[in-house]
Amino acid sequence: MTANNTEKLVVCQDKEPVYSIWLTDSFRALPDALDGLFLTDRKVCIVTDSNVAGLYLDEIKAVYAKLAAKAVSFVFPAGEENKTLDTVKKLYEFLIRESFDRNDLLIALGGGVVGDLTGYTAATYLRGIRFIQMPTTLLSQVDSSIGGKTGVDFDSYKNMVGAFYMPKLVYINVSVLKSLPAGQFSSGMGEVIKHGCIRSENYYRWLSDHREDIGRREAAALMEVVRGSCLIKRAVVEEDPTEKGVRAILNFGHTLGHAIEKEMNFTMSHGACVGAGCTAAAWISMKRGLISAEELSHLEELLRFFDLPTRVSGFSPERILEAARHDKKMDSGVIRFILLKRIGEAYIDKTVTAREMEGALSYLSGNV
Repeated sequence: MTANNTEKLVVCQDKEPVYSIWLTDSFRALPDALDGLFLTDRKVCIVTDSNVAGLYLDEIKAVYAKLAAKAVSFVFPAGEENKTLDTVKKLYEFLIRESFDRNDLLIALGGGVVGDLTGYTAATYLRGIRFIQMPTTLLSQVDSSIGGKTGVDFDSYKNMVGAFYMPKLVYINVSVLKSLPAGQFSSGMGEVIKHGCIRSENYYRWLSDHREDIGRREAAALMEVVRGSCLIKRAVVEEDPTEKGVRAILNFGHTLGHAIEKEMNFTMSHGACVGAGCTAAAWISMKRGLISAEELSHLEELLRFFDLPTRVSGFSPERILEAARHDKKMDSGVIRFILLKRIGEAYIDKTVTAREMEGALSYLSGNV
């Protein structure tokens, strides 16, 4: 961290800088972060949802109004059910009415739904318009805002329509996490713990050792949580920006997690479903002799500390498996499952059988 408690992480593609992640504890550094984006003669549209608008829209809009020729806002109803092409269409119409051109700028102010939808709109409006990620939830700060994956849901299929499109900047203010509702904070911790599982045993052990500080949302702990996850996510996406190989390890817990999310009709948070999916994937890893029963137990204990489920009931295993077969992570009809060689090292496996997944689902439901 610098003296003003701001750190800049540069994300590269083919060893060339593409954008920066500004990690800080307020919105004070935003004008400095925007320097070089040439906003003076440009229009800015802040895209946010009905929850975030009442918290930060006025403050952020005032900043952009001083730097850009015009600052407008587009607010849509909060909720995963609105991350659709219908909402994108409304945003297209708004941008057309406001005469936005390719050199103007979209701002995604909010959680993952806002970031994914805004990014997809930016990728497709006029074949590409600049955009900035300003994530306001733990889940979006550590995961969805980084790496350029954008998308919307199609009917009941999550993120089925999307594009890889990099932002011009990711600005993370960790202080907003202190007032985040408990359920949303827990949801973000699902992705945080996942990062430790797949790439860094040291980070995983740090999360375990500092769980009390994290749970109290102490400022230094929050900064380290977000920083550690951002470093892991950056390393993976730099190595594989369009998910042709190693980036798939970021889907640890997602194969069955997404299917559970769909089967439960999105009544469980994304992070809660990831937590359940991580438990299932770790159970398969344990049954294959890759990790120990003690390591599985420790992972479950850590997930439960942050109110993430390690047991789920009320689902149909048959429908879960069917949903998994239609997931976008399929490869030539084969499910790419992410397993653990050990805590801190994940790998892609295409040999996980329906029987193994059924066993994991039985374990999740408490029947094993």
